Amino acid sequence: MFKFHQMKHVFEILDKMRCLRKRSTVSFLGVLVIFLLFMNLYIEDSYVLEGDKQLIRETSTHQLNSERYVHTFKDLSNFSGAINVTYRYLAATPLQRKRYLTIGLSSVKRKKGNYLLETIKSIFEQSSYEELKEISVVVHLADFNSSWRDAMVQDITQKFAHHIIAGRLMVIHAPEEYYPILDGLKRNYNDPEDRVKFRSKQNVDYAFLLNFCANTSDYYVMLEDDVRCSKNFLTAIKKVIASLEGTYWVTLEFSKLGYIGKLYHSHDLPRLAHFLLMFYQEMPCDWLLTHFRGLLAQKNVIRFKPSLFQHMGYYSSYKGTENKLKDDDFEEESFDIPDNPPASLYTNMNVFENYEASKAYSSVDEYFWGKPPSTGDVFVIVFENPIIIKKIKVNTGTEDRQNDILHHGALDVGENILPSKQRRQCSTYLRLGEFKNGNFEMSGVNQKIPFDIHCMRIYVTKTQKEWLIIRSISIWTS
Repeated sequence: MFKFHQMKHVFEILDKMRCLRKRSTVSFLGVLVIFLLFMNLYIEDSYVLEGDKQLIRETSTHQLNSERYVHTFKDLSNFSGAINVTYRYLAATPLQRKRYLTIGLSSVKRKKGNYLLETIKSIFEQSSYEELKEISVVVHLADFNSSWRDAMVQDITQKFAHHIIAGRLMVIHAPEEYYPILDGLKRNYNDPEDRVKFRSKQNVDYAFLLNFCANTSDYYVMLEDDVRCSKNFLTAIKKVIASLEGTYWVTLEFSKLGYIGKLYHSHDLPRLAHFLLMFYQEMPCDWLLTHFRGLLAQKNVIRFKPSLFQHMGYYSSYKGTENKLKDDDFEEESFDIPDNPPASLYTNMNVFENYEASKAYSSVDEYFWGKPPSTGDVFVIVFENPIIIKKIKVNTGTEDRQNDILHHGALDVGENILPSKQRRQCSTYLRLGEFKNGNFEMSGVNQKIPFDIHCMRIYVTKTQKEWLIIRSISIWTS
């Protein structure tokens, strides 16, 4: 009876999570930790290790604050052991070595349409021979219908036999016996029962896929089974990861849609797998991923443009309903990602809130925003080391603020850094050209400029009444 009342109290708390989630991160994290305190009373030993249960009991004796929530979750979720699942290898050659990137796909039988083969084809066709050496693709055929699985395996092996033999493609299945209860689950968000069952099973499908992929590579990216890839997407991903060296991150996003193009460190996959299993019936997987990122102390979304992956399916895997979602930031040819060498940025414009100058130079989806600039105002980039520039591209304004552009301005490059205790700056500048319709783009800069460039400057040539957004500054070096 005692345990029944405790479990009833847990479900009452979780029913309130929907409201708390909208009020504050701290409130949600508090509820999450309280829930974890009770999990050890009834959850199966295969999902929570005995040492983690003891840590939960110890945690309950302390007063919790927001920092402790995050720290505690990191400890509770640091499951070093894999989830106990015996996978069926439907088509695979033993992986000879650890790769740089694993691409994970989970697929079930659809009532209408089937895009899995096209997705696998796009992954391989959009990768160069050198890139193929650094990737592995793991497909989890998660449907319990064995006839469908057999037919899909036959199609995959016929079309991609050489990739399977080379160890680049593995097809697996987690048997139904390892799945938790999928019927009679809570109907959160007023979802119909079949919808709850579908999304809850999907969470478990992904959890088992993540669990399998934990040691196959350095990084892991999740795709859905109806996706088209941009050309040389791996090279673009490697460039982004290299640019973030020394920066803490949990999730990098290369698409703004659903569970497409979400990249993780492989060492985080075991705890993410356990997290999805623990809350599999609470909410859809993309919502859970948002909470996972926050609990591991990544406060903001880190999303990159252009998107590297595009949703191409027309029919959803749920009931075959129409799903026409498209990522309008996707570019088929996105290999040409700028280098943006290390630099310091400053401006004498009046900056609005926290839209500081550095945000215009980042490949993350953010920008600089300033109040109306005046003649002679500048936005300056000072490079750590002199560089040779091949191409420059500067865009101002956004789709929803199309008038917040630089109406009258020019772009200059400079040399000869002046010694200064306060701020490094160049002594001389050479004008490259004027902005047109708020944008500046020039190729072959190294053929026009006779010196190595130390600085680059956006110069306002006429006062304007509109605010100014500098959306992106892109520099390609020689």
